[in-house]
Amino acid sequence: MELTGVVSDIDRLATSYMGNPRYSFMIDGYRVTTGVDSMHAYGIGNYEGKKVTVTAGTHYNKLTLESIEVTA
Repeated sequence: MELTGVVSDIDRLATSYMGNPRYSFMIDGYRVTTGVDSMHAYGIGNYEGKKVTVTAGTHYNKLTLESIEVTA
């Protein structure tokens, strides 16, 4: 699924078993989470308030971030 919109409402989730951070955020009316042990979790704050295009898949029936890119 591809979504385009402004990243907002970033919330920190429980860390993974390996101790890496996880986040959820809103975009285009959908709640998307970063994957477990994903590098996206370390940079998601850089996208807050910016218009982006996100590719998300589903993992355990939750939208999970696969890629993110700033759009003009």
